[in-house]
Amino acid sequence: MRRFLSFRDFDWGLLCMVLLLCVLSVFEIYSATMHTKYSGFHTKQIFWISGGLVAMFIFSKIDYHRLLDWAPWAYGVCLLALVAVMAVGHKALGAKRWIRIGPLTFQPSEWVKLVLILIVARYFANLGGRSLTWKDIFKAFAMVGIPMLMVLKQPDLGTTLTYMPVLVAGLFLGGISLKQALILLTTGAVLVVGVWSSGKMLKPYQKARLTSFINPDNDPRGTGYQIRQSLIAVGSGGVWGKGAAKGTQTQGDFLPIPHADFIFAAFSEEHGFIGAVFVLLLYFSILMRLIQNAQTAADLPGSLIIMGIVAVLTFQIAVNVGMVIGFMPVTGIPLPLMSYGGSSVLFTFLALGVAMNVRMRRFVN
Repeated sequence: MRRFLSFRDFDWGLLCMVLLLCVLSVFEIYSATMHTKYSGFHTKQIFWISGGLVAMFIFSKIDYHRLLDWAPWAYGVCLLALVAVMAVGHKALGAKRWIRIGPLTFQPSEWVKLVLILIVARYFANLGGRSLTWKDIFKAFAMVGIPMLMVLKQPDLGTTLTYMPVLVAGLFLGGISLKQALILLTTGAVLVVGVWSSGKMLKPYQKARLTSFINPDNDPRGTGYQIRQSLIAVGSGGVWGKGAAKGTQTQGDFLPIPHADFIFAAFSEEHGFIGAVFVLLLYFSILMRLIQNAQTAADLPGSLIIMGIVAVLTFQIAVNVGMVIGFMPVTGIPLPLMSYGGSSVLFTFLALGVAMNVRMRRFVN
């Protein structure tokens, strides 16, 4: 039995797919912003990708069991960071989500996702595979629910929603029974209706954004504007697209935030149905590769970590693409490794580094 680590065990196939996605991201950000005030953001994206690669290799060498041991402390630090955001955070676009240090700003809520993946994996692994009790389930809900409420307060509904897949994956892989799942789903539906009706948790503009996708033509210049322009961009791309830097919706500044939330719409307009399918197949291949690594993990904690990462990435991809084509509400969830954003890029690379960590230790005692 091998007792040493080698970068020969590194998943180079997965890394190649990730880097290809990053290359597409940089070129699309350049194309989508070349005539806007965001021109030059592609160079910043290269900077974040480079930093993410370094962080990924570092995290791939730190034993994930040690990361699990550190998870409770990291969880406490994350809660303190979220408190700091509420107290002295940088406010932009009507929300206080960032902490500014000199010329740099970072979004602590993005880092919370990775910590939640680790602490949820640690929690369910420590239960030893036994049947879950309601006490176990409530503890898991509290663990994820506290940062969710803090991030929702910022307000940041999109990031708040990305925490849920971590909990769902943990409960499912932790052995929740069908009866318990049905009770939770029913209770959740009642709570959603109650929160929606109360008007205390969600602001009016958030409600409008969540319902505008159903019929964007009801308010074409207001809440329905983003989805209408996105649908026009995707549809006008046709089969082969209009070509790089030739998208009329993107270059004409009709498509909102084409380098971030709606980058998939910009890419679809310029590269058409063929380009969009290629990107989706690339995402599918990355997710399948991660699931394969989860199946070959040396122990349950390793499998839980990778499946938590898969759950978050799958949710973000599904919601962002669904939002762009009018199947989902506009929630501001970025497309992993495609959308511009330092915190999002770093989270994804750190998560991939932990996944590589698990893979590289599948033969190590």
